[in-house]
Amino acid sequence: MPIRIARPDELPALVQYAEQPERNAATAAYLTDLLAKKCTRPEWCLVAEDEAGRLTAATALWTLPGNDVPMALVLLETRWDEPGLATGRALLAEAVALAGSLGATDLEHVIDSPTQPPQFQAEPERRAELLRLTGFERARDGRRFRRDSGAELTSYDGRLTWHSLPSLGREPFIALLAEALPTSADAQLAAKVARHGARRAAESVFADMEEFSYEPSWWEIGYTPDGTPAALSLPARNPSTAVIGLVAVSPARRGNGYATAVVARGTRMLVEAGAEEIRGDCDAANTAMIMAFERAGYENFADRQEFTRRL
Repeated sequence: MPIRIARPDELPALVQYAEQPERNAATAAYLTDLLAKKCTRPEWCLVAEDEAGRLTAATALWTLPGNDVPMALVLLETRWDEPGLATGRALLAEAVALAGSLGATDLEHVIDSPTQPPQFQAEPERRAELLRLTGFERARDGRRFRRDSGAELTSYDGRLTWHSLPSLGREPFIALLAEALPTSADAQLAAKVARHGARRAAESVFADMEEFSYEPSWWEIGYTPDGTPAALSLPARNPSTAVIGLVAVSPARRGNGYATAVVARGTRMLVEAGAEEIRGDCDAANTAMIMAFERAGYENFADRQEFTRRL
């Protein structure tokens, strides 16, 4: 079964299902948006076809807008019987090779459940099996949170005094991250520390966040009355929606509800900037962050399994 780059007439539809018009329309609209924002390119969209020329599997490489190096796979579709898994393995092998040729050193894919637009990821267990068969490892068992525009804003927490990135510069943010990351309950962040050490991991995490869209005044550190940095807030926008981005609390200041203060602070920033929906993710093991989202008026609308492969 040949694996190839999708032809122009196959975009943005890719694999279609006659009995799922809602899914077909949503995924086509999603790919159209990704192409317009340059989160993907036509030459990054791969398909497999059967003997009759019908598309049976597809995926697309994804990155942040305008970047030339892929970061993830989206819109992964194949049949989930044994022949379909074999096709899926061949498709992912081609996608990994293409990403590597474009300079990628890591590639990610996420599986959300329950199934929902725009990717409608049916058969999550089989999807996870396919990823493991092609060298991906689960990096995080995550929880996804969402706050709609109608939710009441959490009251202001006056215990911290906030100073923003323009007044502080990058160094205090990286220093606080280097202090907080080694004891984070987030598996992905812990893996970065194990791989790079605390300081380099902090620099990497901060640089990753700088790839998002944000106003420098949104990024803040909250200080206690004695002048100690206690918590960090990095709200932002990704290509799809506003996000809480990153929350960090100094180990010495944990257990005081500062994570909730950060989520509430970031939420207020984004709402004042016009955000109607705000999302945030955290590790299932990070109970403090789960409580912070819930206390700030967010709902856990999905679970997210995050997979990575080093190239």
